[in-house]
Amino acid sequence: MTTTDLLPLLHTTIQTSAGAADELPAIPAARLIPAALLGIALLVVLIVRFKLHPFLALTFGSLTVGAVSGVPMSDVMDSFTKGFGSTAAGVGILIALGAMFGKLLADSGGADEIVDTIIGRSSPRTLPWAMAAVGALIGLPMFFEIGLVLLMPVIFLVARRSELSLVRVGIPALAGLSAMHGLVPPHPGPLVAIDALKADLGITLGLGILVAIPTIAVAGPWFARLAGRWVDVPAPELFEPHESQDGARPSFGTTLFSVLTPVVLMMGKALADILAAEDTPVRQVLDFLGTPLIALLIAVIVAMFTLGRGAGMGIKQVAASLEQSLPPIAGIILIVAAGGGFKQTLVDTGIGRLVADWIDSSGLSVLLLAWLVAVLIRLATGSATVATVTASGILAPLAASMTTTEVSLMVLAIGAGSVFFSHVNDAGFWLVKEYFGLKVGETIKTWSAMETVLSVTGLGLVLLLDLVV
Repeated sequence: MTTTDLLPLLHTTIQTSAGAADELPAIPAARLIPAALLGIALLVVLIVRFKLHPFLALTFGSLTVGAVSGVPMSDVMDSFTKGFGSTAAGVGILIALGAMFGKLLADSGGADEIVDTIIGRSSPRTLPWAMAAVGALIGLPMFFEIGLVLLMPVIFLVARRSELSLVRVGIPALAGLSAMHGLVPPHPGPLVAIDALKADLGITLGLGILVAIPTIAVAGPWFARLAGRWVDVPAPELFEPHESQDGARPSFGTTLFSVLTPVVLMMGKALADILAAEDTPVRQVLDFLGTPLIALLIAVIVAMFTLGRGAGMGIKQVAASLEQSLPPIAGIILIVAAGGGFKQTLVDTGIGRLVADWIDSSGLSVLLLAWLVAVLIRLATGSATVATVTASGILAPLAASMTTTEVSLMVLAIGAGSVFFSHVNDAGFWLVKEYFGLKVGETIKTWSAMETVLSVTGLGLVLLLDLVV
């Protein structure tokens, strides 16, 4: 989901967060829990009741968490600015590159070509299923944020051309992206848990696919029917295409090649990390090319030729398209970065660690325990990766006495829990809200509810598999 969770840079952020939390003085649970609840409540009230810009509301929410926790304000601001900076440096750059790619995809007519092909081969009934499949394909090797910015032009145009609700079209694609994030290696999220729990990659991959397919069906096309009744918003004009003068546009094959370029590069890195020795030239090259920032940068360069020049756009037209892509997403970057700062404040005060310690001492079923640990840390910090890393670390001693299949199921239970109910402390929540033009309440009824359905369905299927394998 979420999102701020995907790059080596962000893994470094997680390690730094843990270190920062260790450096802070121990804070009693009696202060930490009310601090988190008050901070989140203030955030919601400022945005919903007083219509304050989310960037300012997130800043005030972070200060409230720190003040009620008793942490010095200087430390709170250090945490907030660290989270803000790391999110802007990682996710912000990716959003900018993705917006450039998306604008070229739209202006060249490439997005139109994908839309026409999808609509031409899909009925209104099967269209949400096609979007779910596209989301899963794009989301397999990618962090949620990257996949979302690549898919937004397609989601908007499919919604407009098919005359279906933006929610009916977008929710299935988001479900595909999010399910891959939590359940299926070689996505980085599951790989973290596989490494920590010493799970078998092949078994986890096979079971992950078995769980992901029906989970996407339930949380995507099926749930979208309900969500589309609750919330009906028109597709914005953010990626409205402008055909070249001669009406030319790249072919479907060329467009698909351009869209899949970053996917293939990141997939190559993921496979190299699994199969190739660390010091081999092939591993080093693929690690570099598959880094999300480099992969998206290459994708933009490729798109300038395959999409821009391929549609007959001149150099000035391509440059203008790239330039026009950035102003619309400036506010999104600020809000997402502030969400990262709020999350970092919660992490550094020790709220996530408090939740993990409490669950660790319970006597619940191992798979249900794994899911609950990830759920509570996800709710407290807003980070799927922090939830995955922390839950895997807590449960690693239990994995040593489990069978190979049970360990793989534990990986999937943690992954399902890590995407539970994305809300206001998750940068992905704000990314979806801003891109889809939703209100906070509408985002909760669509995106947050979809994440919850996905998480609970995934857990149910994991428990079912535990009975038969």
